[in-house]
Parts: sequence; C-alpha cells; structure tokens
Amino acid sequence: MSLPVVAVALMVVLAAVLIRVVNWVWITPKKLERYLRRQGLHGTPYTPLVGDIKRNVKMLMEARSEPITPTDDIIPYLLPLALKMFNSHGRTFFMWTGPIPTIMITNPEHIKEVFSKTYDFEATVSSPLVKLLVGGLASYKGDKWARHRRIINPAFNLEKIKNMVPAFYHCSSEVVSQWERQESSCEVDVWPWLVNLTADVISHAAFGSSYREGQRIFELQGELSGIISQEHKKPYIPGMRF
Repeated sequence: MSLPVVAVALMVVLAAVLIRVVNWVWITPKKLERYLRRQGLHGTPYTPLVGDIKRNVKMLMEARSEPITPTDDIIPYLLPLALKMFNSHGRTFFMWTGPIPTIMITNPEHIKEVFSKTYDFEATVSSPLVKLLVGGLASYKGDKWARHRRIINPAFNLEKIKNMVPAFYHCSSEVVSQWERQESSCEVDVWPWLVNLTADVISHAAFGSSYREGQRIFELQGELSGIISQEHKKPYIPGMRF
C-alpha cells in the first residue's frame, strides 16, 4: 500500500473519530437541551463535556467547609446544586452529568409512575465505573430486571424482615456496650462505628456471619467507593478508565 493511500486512510479514520467526539460532546447534548426546553422543562445551560460537574463539586466543597450541627438541614450539604435548582425552577428540572442530561423529579406521583413503567424508564448508568460498585438489580433492564425483581421480592416480606430484628438488636447492643466500656466521658466519632454496624447487621441478617469475618472485603469495597466517588468529580471520557 502506497504512502498517500495510508495517509488518506488515516485522515478518514481521524475524521470519523472527530465527528463522533463532536457529536457526543456538543451536537447530541444541545439537541437534547432544546428538546427538554420545548417540553417546558427548565435547567442549567449545557457546558461542553463537564456539564454541571465542576459547578456541583464547587458548591459541595463550599457547603461542607461550614460546620454543621445535629439540628441543621442536611440537604444543603448533600445536594446544594439540586436544592438551588429546586428553589429557582420548581419541582421538576434538569441538570447535566457531563454531556448527559438528568431530569430531577420530586412529585410523588411522577416518581411512582417512573418506578411502575420499568420498560419506558430504564435504569441508566452515567459512567461504567459505577458498574464496578453497583451490579445486579440496580443495573438490569427490561425483562431481566422484572425476573430478578420477582426473585428477590420474598426477601422483603414484612414477616421475614421482622425475623431479622434480633440480629439488628444484637449488633446494636454490642456497639452500645463497647461505648459504655470507655474509660471516661469523651467525644466519640460515631461515623466509623455506624459504618461497621451497618456491615455487621448485613452480615448477620443476610449471611449468618459477623462483619469481622469479612472485614477485608468490606474495607476493599470502602476503598473502591472512595476512588469512584473521586472520579465522579471529573467528566467521564470513554476509555480513560483503562
């Protein structure tokens, strides 16, 4: 194959890649934005590639730099941008996760409709990184989702949940006993205790074992959650996860 032919082939490939990137980063998001606004929805203007990620991270950092007391409203610390949009645009609005628009709904009837029409409103994952942490029912769609939902339904029967109460009580009592054995009055950072308590309750209720037996697995899951959480503060670029 002659050099000019190779050069032309490379140019064609590069042009095709460029067209796909431009379509993904700009053309498709702008089409979706116009469509949503024609439907009467309000939202933030689209910022190429990053969407609302940088704005949301900045507001989160500002909110969490302020001290919080047990009586404070937690929403401004967890969802500052969504709260601002709710106050300015009402109960339904859209935001951007990178180049993907996300419609936020707070009307209970609308939420109920979305959950009841699983074939019309399929589960979506904005980043493949999430699949490393969340799998199973949360990521299934259509018939596969319906089949697995039927399989796990009996596990959430009220009587079966009542049977788990002794495990909840045992794990909680153990934590309180450890607090009572503290040598003197002192402040306790309850967050790590609550994390371990949650893992212990799940282990006892679901698997009949203690948290300590699978402690390393829970620790690795925690580390993975932290890494993915940090990555969610950046725009997702296909292929970068490798």
